[in-house]
Amino acid sequence: MLKTFTFAILHFSVAFLVVYALTGSFLIGGAVALIEPTINTLVFYFHEKVWRHFERHHKTTLAA
Repeated sequence: MLKTFTFAILHFSVAFLVVYALTGSFLIGGAVALIEPTINTLVFYFHEKVWRHFERHHKTTLAA
């Protein structure tokens, strides 16, 4: 769990620093640092669902 927490802090920090460097705005940097990882987590969830479907279909095709 500690590794996950430290990775989350790293992810938020990178997102903030990149956006702050591009915009010079703490507000926009902070907003993006909160929103981007949240959306990325949701996208990852659906990516995994699609990937599992692909793997099941591929295994079925190979077995046939």
